Amino acid sequence: MSGLWVVGLLVLLVLISVVTSTLITGISPQPSHLAARHFIIQQTQQLLGSQASRTLVDLGSGWGHLVVPLARRFPQHQVIGYELSFFPWLVSWLLKKLLGLDNLKLYRRNFLQADLSQADLLICYLVRPTMHKLAARLEHLDSRPRFLLSHFFSLPGYSPLHTWQLPDWHQSPFYLYCLDKQQPTESLNHV
Repeated sequence: MSGLWVVGLLVLLVLISVVTSTLITGISPQPSHLAARHFIIQQTQQLLGSQASRTLVDLGSGWGHLVVPLARRFPQHQVIGYELSFFPWLVSWLLKKLLGLDNLKLYRRNFLQADLSQADLLICYLVRPTMHKLAARLEHLDSRPRFLLSHFFSLPGYSPLHTWQLPDWHQSPFYLYCLDKQQPTESLNHV
């Protein structure tokens, strides 16, 4: 019976952690579905695949469903994940240790307060209000990341280089932005 209490307490702690981070960020840690992960890996290969070491950043890396496969597929690149929710971050960190992924760094903090200027590729699956905050953050960087690949939501104030729609039941849109050669089309200071 005491084992059941421990499991119940653990489940309660996980729920409290996820709900708290959801209230802070506006979105719960949600894994991208398999077709979206394959698409992201394919686009990463096309953008950066065979180049010397580059930096890929997953903005909201959740349970590691994307950041871990990226680190495994591209060992020559530095892969960074940001996640606020404790338990998803912990699961990712454990997977990193178990798989010996030395090229993967996981941070439990808000990516909007991180230095994103050295990233070659930002990858995100964020809600619209957070995309507005990200656009405002990018506008104030002296040096911007080279590319942004966004799943589902566009980046306000920027024109995508390419847009795709996956042939899945979600009809998942993807947006690719070349940020280092583009100024925002409108000021986002009001965000």
